[in-house]
Amino acid sequence: MPESLRALRLLLGVGACVAIAALLAAGGGRGARAPLPAETGAAGWRGFVDGERSTVAVGQRVIVVLRNLSLADEVRAAGGQGSESEMRRWTAAALAGQKQIGARLSREGVQIVPEFVYTRTFSGFSAALDARALALLERDPDVAGIYPVRVAYPAAARVQPRRARSLPDQSRPSLRLPGFDGTGLTIALLDTGIDVSHPGLRNRLLEGIDILEPESRALARPHPDDATLIERHATQTAGLLVGRGEIRGVAPGAMLLPIRIAGWQPNSVGGFAVYGRTDQLLAGLERAVDPDADGSALDAARIAVVGVAEPFAAFSAGPVAKAVAGASTLDTLVVAAAGNDGPAGPGYGSIGGPGGAPVALTVGASDERRLNSTARVVVRAGLSVLLDRELPLGGAVTPERTLSLDVVRPAAEARSGARVDPLSRFFDSGGFSVVAGRAALVARAADPIDVGRRAAIAGAAALLVDGAVPAGALGLDERLTVPVVGLPAAVARGAREALARGIDVTVSLGAPGVQTNERADSVAPFSSRGLAFGGGVKPELVAPGVALVTADAGRNDDRSSRYATISGSSAAAALAGGAAALVAQSRPELDAAALKGVLVGTAAPLSDTSASAQGAGFLDPGAASAAEVAATPAAIGFGAADGTGWRSRRTISIENVSTRRLAIGVAAEVEGIAGVSVRAKPDLVRLRAGETAKVVLTARVAFVPRNLGAIAGSIRLLVSGGGRVAIPWAVALPAQNAPLLGQVRLSAVSFRASDRAPAVLSVRAGSVSDRNGRTQLRPLARLDVELWRGGEKLGLLARLRDVLPGSYAFGLTGRGPNGGPLPRGPYRLRVVAIPPDGVYERRFVRFRIR
Repeated sequence: MPESLRALRLLLGVGACVAIAALLAAGGGRGARAPLPAETGAAGWRGFVDGERSTVAVGQRVIVVLRNLSLADEVRAAGGQGSESEMRRWTAAALAGQKQIGARLSREGVQIVPEFVYTRTFSGFSAALDARALALLERDPDVAGIYPVRVAYPAAARVQPRRARSLPDQSRPSLRLPGFDGTGLTIALLDTGIDVSHPGLRNRLLEGIDILEPESRALARPHPDDATLIERHATQTAGLLVGRGEIRGVAPGAMLLPIRIAGWQPNSVGGFAVYGRTDQLLAGLERAVDPDADGSALDAARIAVVGVAEPFAAFSAGPVAKAVAGASTLDTLVVAAAGNDGPAGPGYGSIGGPGGAPVALTVGASDERRLNSTARVVVRAGLSVLLDRELPLGGAVTPERTLSLDVVRPAAEARSGARVDPLSRFFDSGGFSVVAGRAALVARAADPIDVGRRAAIAGAAALLVDGAVPAGALGLDERLTVPVVGLPAAVARGAREALARGIDVTVSLGAPGVQTNERADSVAPFSSRGLAFGGGVKPELVAPGVALVTADAGRNDDRSSRYATISGSSAAAALAGGAAALVAQSRPELDAAALKGVLVGTAAPLSDTSASAQGAGFLDPGAASAAEVAATPAAIGFGAADGTGWRSRRTISIENVSTRRLAIGVAAEVEGIAGVSVRAKPDLVRLRAGETAKVVLTARVAFVPRNLGAIAGSIRLLVSGGGRVAIPWAVALPAQNAPLLGQVRLSAVSFRASDRAPAVLSVRAGSVSDRNGRTQLRPLARLDVELWRGGEKLGLLARLRDVLPGSYAFGLTGRGPNGGPLPRGPYRLRVVAIPPDGVYERRFVRFRIR
């Protein structure tokens, strides 16, 4: 099983059982590139961008979406307009409507204590609810749906601190817009706490909003048990957005509104980890559109950058998608990171939430470095040469001369499962270093940077990592004072085996060299790919996301300010958010939807790169600022083709955002797949300045290609007088031999009704499989458990929405859909798995109440 697939199974909890006793309740255009070896791909970045994903228990928290109107709904119904007094009245009405629903439920015996209330972007609340409350709410006519709370982690967690002197060039000319710096605009940053004292952020920060600790001001908080561990991620993304002085943010004239939606919180093993939850993210979006919480969105942030991602949660419906759409209605463009989980698919991919929301601008990471530092590496075991090759250097330290070193494995490393102090592993029982003056061969760790620092402290002259280390992955860390190279897995294995047999192993590191970065102008290997669940094109564009210099939280030993390099899709999202601010400043007439439309439509396509990896291509704010046409939606998902002759229709709006009359041709392109066509009607529209036209797009699939997973292409809007806009599109193809329902089993087929000792229904829902070396997910939009007697459906017993692959357990107490005891006799459970697109599956399980 591929390592990435094994890790994903653990992350999604496949094979884990989550049970809640209930009536019936559940848990749960640039240069072409030559292909590179697999070791230089996503696996090589593990530990450098994905960060620690601590196991977190969310308890019985859920998000309840209500049917009463939110502020965004009212503004949408009013044609996108609303005065300050009207908005306050609409927000108050939304809150009053929720209170009425709560009062009615209370009279019915359901006590709800909301943790967060949502009235601006959508109507709903989050709360910890027991099984009885869930069952009643699911059947309530005022409830549109109940959704799980998930965990979101910073989408760029590995950084390399350094001092201000000799910082590399940060000009990023491709992301500049001459004459504009974001002045007059507010960018909300939904992330961890921020270091407000950093000089690179001075005079750029508004008073922060803290969702986790409302009495605070979104300050970077230390670990509750270790004051040296401070929240860092928001400071780093803020530096990319608005940094000044030693660093150069993309929009240094904009004001930044920090909203702390993630930080040190308890994990499930009694410790603490940095993370946020879906309900906290939604609360942050509520404040991004209404910073002073007065009910009016006239002070909404123009851009909201989300620095965290829910791994693999690319759901295109539900509360997050509703909230992002609501924010757009209130004129806030939400910019989301694609995630750092690398290639997946080729159908549904590895996009993280909220990046799956159709209205979000989802950004992947590209590698724009031109050169990589290398060294000649020769590894010998006795008289045998295991390796003689030029390899990339993982950090900034290069050999000043040729080094010939003995290779050793730290003693603690050799003992499988040993639990020792992290530094003591490099010393023997007498307190002498086993790595001093030698090259330390270490296994790939969750945090290779910290391992390297400890080896250097123990006197190691070089660090050899088992597995590829991408060039520059360790950045510019001044505390990592030795060269670091990653050995191919086979070479590292041979060295370990030789050492175990008592054979001397040596390594020679030659003088440093420089090689052209073969991955320049390409999507970074770690950047998550689409499609989103349901077939939406995600990411929609890419921006630089590798080894970016920025601010860092905290101080050095001499009290000087810290700086860092950062890699990850949240870094790319920050740059895209800053660029969006520049375009918004240059084109103030564009609303949030049109702003996204011009950013996506004018992106520069990367050659030899699929739409599921790059969307429309590389961000180009200069072209976006000059765009004359904006399309909504900016990218199109036609859904899943489930058979020969399949067809699907979508409607797009084309707006003339120029000051002249335009004739716009509409043409479709397909990525070289026979039997697939997309037609536009009409294929030519004429618009005066400010006018909008509707165009119907029809996709047809004559036959379903095998082993593809997705079909993609673009709609080209050809503007009279020059200029063009691209709208990427995709058709998802169902995964072959990947069932929606696996094992469905009831612990007892005959039992007495009991609230204390229910029978257990176990359901394996969705699937995770390997497809041509890539992870393929099949999630569910909904998992229903219905109760039947004979041919009559008695009602719905349980419903789960936005279901990631995993094993789920339901407690069957012998009560019916309305909570009353069931009469004795035979019954059936009908388990229905409904995917985001495609055909549902069902299973029946028989049982008897004695």
